[in-house]
Amino acid sequence: MVCDRIDRLDARVRAFVPEPDRRGRLAAEAAAAPPGVLSGVAVGVKDIVRCDGTQTRAGSRVPAEELAGPQAPLVDRLRAAGALIAGKTVTAEFAVTAPGPTRNPHNTAHTPGGSSSGSAAAVAAGMVPLAVGTQTVGSVIRPAAFCGVVGFKPTFGRIPVDGVIANAPSFDTVGVLAADVAGAALGASVLCDDWREPERGRGSEPEPGTARRPVLGVPAGPYLDRAGAEARAAFAAQTVRLAAAGWTVREVPVMDGPEEFEAVVRQLFTMNRYEVARTHADWFPRHGRLYREQTVAAIREGQAIARDDYERAVRERRAVRARLLDAMERIDVWLAPSATGPAPFGLGSTGDSVMCLPWSNAGFPAVSLPAGYAANGLPLGLQVVGRPGEDEELLGWVAELAAVVMPR
Repeated sequence: MVCDRIDRLDARVRAFVPEPDRRGRLAAEAAAAPPGVLSGVAVGVKDIVRCDGTQTRAGSRVPAEELAGPQAPLVDRLRAAGALIAGKTVTAEFAVTAPGPTRNPHNTAHTPGGSSSGSAAAVAAGMVPLAVGTQTVGSVIRPAAFCGVVGFKPTFGRIPVDGVIANAPSFDTVGVLAADVAGAALGASVLCDDWREPERGRGSEPEPGTARRPVLGVPAGPYLDRAGAEARAAFAAQTVRLAAAGWTVREVPVMDGPEEFEAVVRQLFTMNRYEVARTHADWFPRHGRLYREQTVAAIREGQAIARDDYERAVRERRAVRARLLDAMERIDVWLAPSATGPAPFGLGSTGDSVMCLPWSNAGFPAVSLPAGYAANGLPLGLQVVGRPGEDEELLGWVAELAAVVMPR
């Protein structure tokens, strides 16, 4: 069945990396799959995750044998839960910025986002109900928003990254994309270390006989100004609807000067590019001629960053994280647009990740919920960001929020 869906739909969307005998491999997997919570569920896996039975190319022309290695533990977990690996999903080259061939299922003239483009599009097109992506800055949350699916990026380090080709190791986080919140939570429960039942979080006590609701924070300041007019208007309408539905929404100043926010952007860029260059310190000298222009530029930028500048950025990052946590003293989660607007026209760029940047920088967990449509009919997303380590609570709260903000 999954092969039939991929054969029927992927010529239009190009979410999956071509595979010579997908049908035969899947038949063998189905015969050997153990029973589990994901029994028979077809899962797309981003093509930077090493997976037995398929090549890993990372969206690049670098020889597959250079990138080969043991299967990622996250794939072990999926297969142990009974999942079937539908195939490798398209990624931007080395999960940086050079886009792959995937198109947005809502309008194929528009980008699906990146770098987890194939994973988001495969779920949005109905080829698989669940897919694995990764996020360094915005590579799960943004494509989830552009494609109108649920994206979950857990707390940094919550899902093992062994066997995953790195982008910038201080930020790289494995996440999931799913058709709904329940699917994302199920995938997270299989993949995350030490998954547990949600505990009561902080915030106001519930009225007798009612379930506790989190206090929602709106990050006032120049960060929100980076969203486009349509995204800001939709976000304002979403917060009004939530308040009308009985949720407590508080405006909280954070990163509240243009210079402060720009300093955060520079700090992340310094760390990210420095680490990208070191990730490719072995491959790039031998295969740089095969790399695409955008990836070469990122590596060259990283090579030009001094070690002292990198170490200063690491210290600055710790301070940024502390300030964001302090700002959450009277709230449980942040609300923000998932992206600066709907998916841009064209396939030459994967879009702007700035709405995800502070939270990825700090290692916070985040969820993108489909939250209506732009004037051109493309999806918009609402980003819900929790405290580090409170992934279970975040997903539980998001399930309730979804009833208010997700299109019916």
